[in-house]
Amino acid sequence: MNINTIQAVYFIGAGGIGMSALVRYFLSKGKKVGGYDRTPSELTEKLIAEGADIHYEENVSLIPEVFLHPETTLVVYTPAIPTNHKELVYFQEHQFEIHKRAQVLGMLTQTEKGMCVAGTHGKTTTSTMAAFLMDHSHVGCNAFLGGISKNYQTNLLLSDKSDYVVIEADEFDRSFHWLTPYATVITATDSDHLDIYGTHEAYLESFRKYTSLIRPDGYLIIKEGLELKPDVQPGVTVYTYSTEKGDFHAENIRIDDGEIYFDYISPLGNITNVQLGVPVFVNIENGIAAMALAQIGGATTEEIKAAMPQFRGVDRRFDFKIKNSHIVFLSDYAHHPEEIRQSVSSIRKLYPNRKITAVFQPHLYTRTRDFYQDFAHSLSLLDEVILLDIYPAREAPIPGVSSQLIYDNLRPGIEKSMCSKEQIMEVLKNKKLDVLITLGAGDIDNYVPQIYELLKDR
Repeated sequence: MNINTIQAVYFIGAGGIGMSALVRYFLSKGKKVGGYDRTPSELTEKLIAEGADIHYEENVSLIPEVFLHPETTLVVYTPAIPTNHKELVYFQEHQFEIHKRAQVLGMLTQTEKGMCVAGTHGKTTTSTMAAFLMDHSHVGCNAFLGGISKNYQTNLLLSDKSDYVVIEADEFDRSFHWLTPYATVITATDSDHLDIYGTHEAYLESFRKYTSLIRPDGYLIIKEGLELKPDVQPGVTVYTYSTEKGDFHAENIRIDDGEIYFDYISPLGNITNVQLGVPVFVNIENGIAAMALAQIGGATTEEIKAAMPQFRGVDRRFDFKIKNSHIVFLSDYAHHPEEIRQSVSSIRKLYPNRKITAVFQPHLYTRTRDFYQDFAHSLSLLDEVILLDIYPAREAPIPGVSSQLIYDNLRPGIEKSMCSKEQIMEVLKNKKLDVLITLGAGDIDNYVPQIYELLKDR
């Protein structure tokens, strides 16, 4: 594929968070951009306002004429799209050049220095933080992010001075195997996507394969204690990191008036008295990995220290909507048992003496089937759990798999209830709430503005 000869790019699944960054990238290059998505969203409406031609009905006749020429059109699709999707089938039958989103990102890492973040969880915050640090340094960067940065209100950063590109490396469908990282962080390898991998061993093998793709002059920054055994090429520098040990780690962690400070210990230069922009404990670890990437990219210790307190986080990642002595309300994307455990633990450290209630919307039937006991264990760290129905995303229902599996395995004595998402406002209206968090990767976020309106004057 030669980007210069491509005149039009058509996206199937245009409204996905990863896909939309590519939509914006090709718009910035002056290409005609259009596509399909299943449902309208705030993001798709923004893409349309920015110049993309998007429709919401799976219908070949709705594809604009400019995208019907195989010699000048690139088709990009997300693996969440079913193989029998009518528009995808049309492009396949008419010999269009068709690539997965990850393949297109992979091409960028062939020509630019890919600064990638992989792992079961922590990818989005770590990669967005790394991009923010590099953008606030003399180095600069391009970035394709897996969430909307609250500093930039977008998931795409472009730079005409930098040859670095920050990418969230997604293991779903082995997408990250298309990448050629210059430097990569691996945050976690807890099992996930077993509908794709089948076993934990196959999941680990996929990460091992990913480490073999790092450029020979590159870097691997791996979380201390992972069971993953990397398989890097000769010449790759391997570092470890974690909150309290490893080549990169924190010392002298302290909380002062709701803010978190620590000293950053690094073989590339220590930084004293770092202040976290989003003061939750899990962001110490995310911040260490992001600072390590930024240092490898050439950002100075002075630039990193100045930028860290200014980082505002990512939409739906520890996203505080209300924070006062009467009520705290935040939204979090956590949808894996370990993510939920970390999320709840971080909130508990911030509010040790307050009642914490969560509304959790499980994401995918297969993930619920595979991890319902782990979900119940993590959610049992809360004081109260309100369970919604499973958000199916790309999946058909599985007999016997519902939120009831999690509900039945919650610890004895916990306050718990189940309801549909349509009932959630009525349920919350009648509750005395102290600290409330919405958890999940589905459409629970659509209700956050309504919940905010309900709680803001309490």
